[in-house]
Amino acid sequence: MIDRKNTTPTNTITRDLNKLSAPVGNIYETVAIVAKRANQIAESVKVELNKKLQDFATKTEEDVDGVGNLEQVEISRYYERQPKPTLRALKEFESGKVYYRKTMP
Repeated sequence: MIDRKNTTPTNTITRDLNKLSAPVGNIYETVAIVAKRANQIAESVKVELNKKLQDFATKTEEDVDGVGNLEQVEISRYYERQPKPTLRALKEFESGKVYYRKTMP
């Protein structure tokens, strides 16, 4: 589900790598954690978008006036304007909302 009150910036900002990696202690592990969370977010957004667009798949020949196509375009534009999954994952990580654990080798 997309957070309607999302405060994640839609553009890239510079981050202090020392502050970003402080909770984990290693920048490479931090990047791996954020990347896994970004993949989870991307997958959930993809499933949600496909579910909404699937309603239009059955209406292709019924829509002579093109109203369905306009709705489909609006839905697609809404998702395009959303922050990228990587930016959302970074925001969640920085605010402490990402659960992770270290596994011992």
